[in-house]
Amino acid sequence: MPSLSLRINLDPEGRIGPGKIELLENIAAFGSISAGAREMDMSYKHAWDLVDEMNRLFGKPVVDAQTGGKRGGGASLTPVGLAVVSRFRAIEKAALAAAEQHMTALQADIDAA
Repeated sequence: MPSLSLRINLDPEGRIGPGKIELLENIAAFGSISAGAREMDMSYKHAWDLVDEMNRLFGKPVVDAQTGGKRGGGASLTPVGLAVVSRFRAIEKAALAAAEQHMTALQADIDAA
């Protein structure tokens, strides 16, 4: 079955897509940028660069990161980060619903070929 992947272009020159959203979801689930990155086989540096890019893109932090120490650091999503994930998933769900009939027809065309 064909699948649909969503990327949203934002002004001025940024975009969000499934990778950045998955990173935010992993940070929320595991409580740290490094653990979220590890879950995706991504380096901490790359994850931090993506978080920094999203912070600049939205003009506010999407992740609240605490520095390490004896207890270690940690990270959680800010209200902006939570809203970004929620809205992206809602847009994705709506796009999939709108495209479902056409994707089924496309698969039928492929199967008939």
